[in-house]
Amino acid sequence: MPEVPTAIEVTNLVKTYGGVTAVSDISFTVAQGEIVGFLGPNGAGKSTTMRILTGYLPATSGSVKICGVPVATNPDEIKRRIGYMPENNPLPEDMRVSEYMYFRGRLKEIPRRKLSPRIDEVLEVCDLKRVRHKIIGQLSKGYRQRVGIAEAILAEPPVIIMDEPTIGLDPHQILIVRDLIASLRGRMTVIISSHILPEIEMTCDRVLIINQGRVVAQGSPAHLRREILGQSSYQLEIAGDLATLPAVLTGVDPALVVSDRQPIDGTDFHRVAVAAERNDDGGEALLAALMRHGFRVRAFSRKQPTLEDVFLAATRRSWDAIDRQKPKGGN
Repeated sequence: MPEVPTAIEVTNLVKTYGGVTAVSDISFTVAQGEIVGFLGPNGAGKSTTMRILTGYLPATSGSVKICGVPVATNPDEIKRRIGYMPENNPLPEDMRVSEYMYFRGRLKEIPRRKLSPRIDEVLEVCDLKRVRHKIIGQLSKGYRQRVGIAEAILAEPPVIIMDEPTIGLDPHQILIVRDLIASLRGRMTVIISSHILPEIEMTCDRVLIINQGRVVAQGSPAHLRREILGQSSYQLEIAGDLATLPAVLTGVDPALVVSDRQPIDGTDFHRVAVAAERNDDGGEALLAALMRHGFRVRAFSRKQPTLEDVFLAATRRSWDAIDRQKPKGGN
């Protein structure tokens, strides 16, 4: 199978502001056509990293290449290869959508003969045709976000960078933007930051988690669940001799343990959470063992950790590592 070319290559990137380190020696790559989620708490260094990738902000040290071109020495060429939608999505409120798209298309050096059909295509993709003649300042937040995305993909750059594209949108608008971003898979490389973790999990092929300016985890959501949490759990509603339950679990898998148990009012059933260290599905064997030992089971489900669980565990782990590095007895 041929190797997929690298679209973004970041090596030992550092950015400091007046002695404060915002980005601390991070390295990662993004393959051509891949959609990658960039996650982290507020102040983690996400927006700073994205601005360096686009050439809007110089790095203190390290290197960034977009499609093999160094950002630091070729800022004009990089801007031709990137579509950028910043967090605040600044738009001219007194221009009509079609006027703005034409204006931006000329700045992006799209030939006049190709610009009008390309604008029509982008407005169709972003579902903006019905508002093409409206003044941008009169549009809703959802439409304005889509105008920002349309502008970012207008010149068909190989790399798209979006900083919080779904911020402030309602669930219906988020769904539209998510589908729009997913439609770019394979055609453009997309790196997107967001605090809406379910959207990242449904949209992105891979996730980078950054905290305190460092990459603390990266991989597909499924890979990160295995690496960081390494377990799933089962939610049960059962009745029977709960004193024998630990032995029943051990007979199925020594790693199975009861992590929580609560009585259900008005019944002889208990709600029981069983933690499993392995990630494969052993639910059938567990259910069979419970029935065999006389337990009555009225509910049985498997719960996998969410990306939110992974995010919290990864950032907590990085904070713990920082605390361990602090000198003892100091402030």
